[in-house]
Amino acid sequence: MQKIIFTAAAMLLIGAGVCRAQPPGITREMIERALPLEGAPLAEPGPYQVTSEGAFGSPGFLVFHPAALDAFPKKDTLPVMVWGNGGCAIDSKRYSGFLTTIASHGFLVLGTVPLEGAARRQATADDLRAAIDWAGKENARTGSPLAGKIALDKVAVMGQSCGGFLSITLGADPRVKTIGVFNSGVQKPAVGAPPGLGPTSDALPRLHGPVLLINGHEPDFMMGQSAATFDLLDHLPAFYGARHNAGHTATVFHPGGGEFANVATQWLEWTLKGDKKAGAMFVGKNCGLCTNSNWDVKSKGIK
Repeated sequence: MQKIIFTAAAMLLIGAGVCRAQPPGITREMIERALPLEGAPLAEPGPYQVTSEGAFGSPGFLVFHPAALDAFPKKDTLPVMVWGNGGCAIDSKRYSGFLTTIASHGFLVLGTVPLEGAARRQATADDLRAAIDWAGKENARTGSPLAGKIALDKVAVMGQSCGGFLSITLGADPRVKTIGVFNSGVQKPAVGAPPGLGPTSDALPRLHGPVLLINGHEPDFMMGQSAATFDLLDHLPAFYGARHNAGHTATVFHPGGGEFANVATQWLEWTLKGDKKAGAMFVGKNCGLCTNSNWDVKSKGIK
């Protein structure tokens, strides 16, 4: 566990660009290892064309949503998903394909972008919390194309690697109904040790909605920490999946975010929109990922 904790912290720093030293045993190639693109499942876009733009009045956010909003809220809901980047980087543009796929299924997706001239820093849970605040204000703003269309009672936070740390931290916010933790997990608190770069298991009791934990398999050095986080969750529905042959970035940078974008979307469709067909990927012994030979999965409290 000590090695996992150290490499997790080092990954966070390297991804954010604030530390150039490679820790023993962990290389940049390991950090950036993906599932081979050839033969991998493709991302499955939804029925909506997507537009991305800066957030009105908040230049630190990037917004993805269906371009035509007539269906909302009459025929569909527009829940919110806030995204935390790997390395807790501020710029979500690298994840645009992944985030666009999710938004195309009828979601308002919010990421972060750096402010012009601002000093380079890492994102915090407060940055993502401010994105939820923005959605609330925009839903009420006269003249906003999103006014009255955002389902503020249906909010999720998801993130990859260090961004997964942020999703766990922000999962305590009462507005957050579910979290997605990709290639990440909590650490066990060490008595007398200074605060670490990621959340400890002390954060888990504060979560109050279903938890999705998705990562690569042996090539992903955070697989053990993700699995341990699942084991520590004892009061909430949780689903854990490890994708064979996938490394730490898995498919998030495949076109449209690839297979991981599909999994994230189905989870959101099920937990925030009540789509039972989407839930079939996770529910029951014969769930879609349960019977997929490319995945090792386990779940608790999933009904």
